[in-house]
Amino acid sequence: MLDAAMKTQLKGYLERLMRPVEITTFAGDDAKSKDMLALIADIRGLSDKITVTEGADAARVPSFALSSPGQNISLTFAGLPMGHEFTSLVLALLQTGGYPAKVEQAIQDQIRALKGRFRFETYFSLSCQNCPDVVQALNLMAVLNPGIEHVAIDGALFQAEVDARQVMSVPTIFLNGELFGAGRMDAEQILAKIDTGAVSRAAESISAQAPYEVLVVGGGPAGAAAAIYAARKGIRTGVVAERFGGQVLDTMSIENLISVPHTEGPQLARALETHVREYEVDIFNTQVATRLEEVPGGYRVTLASGAALNATSVILSTGARWRKMGVPGEEQYLAKGVTFCPHCDGPLFKGKRVAVIGGGNSGAEAAIDLAGLVTHVTLIEFDKALRADDVLQRKLRSLKNVTILTETRTTEVKGDGSRVTGLACEDRRSGEIREIALEGIFVQIGLMPNTGWLKSTLTLSPRGEIVVDAHGATSLPGVFAAGDCTTAPYKQIVIAMGEGARAGLAAFDHLIRLPVAEKAA
Repeated sequence: MLDAAMKTQLKGYLERLMRPVEITTFAGDDAKSKDMLALIADIRGLSDKITVTEGADAARVPSFALSSPGQNISLTFAGLPMGHEFTSLVLALLQTGGYPAKVEQAIQDQIRALKGRFRFETYFSLSCQNCPDVVQALNLMAVLNPGIEHVAIDGALFQAEVDARQVMSVPTIFLNGELFGAGRMDAEQILAKIDTGAVSRAAESISAQAPYEVLVVGGGPAGAAAAIYAARKGIRTGVVAERFGGQVLDTMSIENLISVPHTEGPQLARALETHVREYEVDIFNTQVATRLEEVPGGYRVTLASGAALNATSVILSTGARWRKMGVPGEEQYLAKGVTFCPHCDGPLFKGKRVAVIGGGNSGAEAAIDLAGLVTHVTLIEFDKALRADDVLQRKLRSLKNVTILTETRTTEVKGDGSRVTGLACEDRRSGEIREIALEGIFVQIGLMPNTGWLKSTLTLSPRGEIVVDAHGATSLPGVFAAGDCTTAPYKQIVIAMGEGARAGLAAFDHLIRLPVAEKAA
């Protein structure tokens, strides 16, 4: 199952096991069960600390459970955790085997202190780059706390179960049989939802912080670069981030970051955070800024948790989010057929009919990818012609199960109350309204800056972008901005990094020119 190179690499990891690991398999006569048993056999052959036994009466076949003698661990993989989830399997083996997790001790202590019974089930797809974060967080929680169980389920392999539970995006998490959440989450975010009092404790701790010289709002490439450049100047720096890495976490493949031929979004996000943490920077994760106001000596940033932080200067790098269609039914059916990531959610629509909204490169690429999985793809473009590169258009038009509709406007998402059943669209030439029966809608119409909370605070462009000058300065003295939330053209990772560095240097330049008394304040 594993090639020689993967075996060599995995053997090196498994040498770090500090206690025995027991793998219990639940298999049938199907091909996937045979593949799973081959994988487990390969793993067993790489460490004398691993034993394998056959189990019976499993809820899902194929599946396998990990545990350790004397440890009350309930951690199961249903399916074959390859692709993006192979790393999750390796980490689960190491952590079950007693190898310390690279997670802040405070978070580990919070996990261990949780009281009650928590049975988590996570549906993932092997092509989803966000799923491993959820799977790995819940696996760790199952290792650290005997009251927590976790089953990671390959949704493409258990299609009937996915349909019955109406799972239409990944990752989707159930807790004790009830829907818990969908989308990427880390351990901090999961704990915030199940640990009553965690939010208020965090808010109290944050508000107790002394004022910063530079406070960065946003933890994407621009925010990370700004924090690093500010910290390297020896000034007190803090970062507030809803999720460190920002939209990079949702990026499948990155091949244009100079000097890095290829990487993936989550990998780059981890590298960004690791780099920032090499400096004396305070990071406040899972925090959303809601207000920016001037106060004596600088600015105050208020957070959704109720906490507030003061700073002499502020760098805004809040990034952008997927643009929505803004039509009836869209909000109602988000994650119930309306989705944004073809790589993550595409496998859940195998054999079904879908639409892709948007005829740019992203839309064309999504339609091409989906055409290999689904029965039929309808690509809908508002303008008279597609905007995608010619090479993508030629590929798209060569696919027999793709229909292209130009000069067409989506007017409504249709559903039965629990899932998407179709959409209504208008032919802009004739005014005719038609309905298309389908099960999934992939929206690919660009990005919107995360600046709604700043509308009455500083100058924004008609598109909602923060207006900045050549130094990244905004209309407020001492407030700078960088990245996709600004008017700077070309929304690229490498450009955001450069703009973040510029903003960090500009903030430092601003600080050293302040009167001594004002700076001290």
